[in-house]
Amino acid sequence: MKQSIVSLMTAAVLAAGTLAAGAPAASAVPGNCAHTPTTNRPTLQRGSTGAAVKQAQCLSNVWNGVPRLTVDGIFGAQTQTKIKWIQGCHGLTKDGIIGPRTWNALYNPAPDCYDPYP
Repeated sequence: MKQSIVSLMTAAVLAAGTLAAGAPAASAVPGNCAHTPTTNRPTLQRGSTGAAVKQAQCLSNVWNGVPRLTVDGIFGAQTQTKIKWIQGCHGLTKDGIIGPRTWNALYNPAPDCYDPYP
C-alpha cells in the first residue's frame, strides 16, 4: 500500500514537471507572434527572408507606428524603416539590422516612444 502511494506521488510529480517544462503559452510572446520559437534570433537585414523575418515583422506591429507591416517574411524598405525607429526608441544604433539587442527590444516593447515615426 505504502509503495503504491509513493508510486502515485512520483507519477504526479513527473507529470507536473512535464507540464511545467512545456512550451510557453502563446500569450507570453507580445502580439501572440508565433512564426518561430522565441530562441530563433538570427541576424536579419534588408534582403533577408523567412519565418524569422515574419516573427520580427509581427513583433514590430506590437509597437504600432504607421504603417503596420505586412507579415510576409520579406525584409524590405518598410521593415527596415520600422526597425530603425524601434532601435531609436531604445537608444540603439539605427542601422536597420536585427541583432541580439534589437531582438531584445522587439520582445520587450517600450510602453512609449517619443521619437516621431518617420
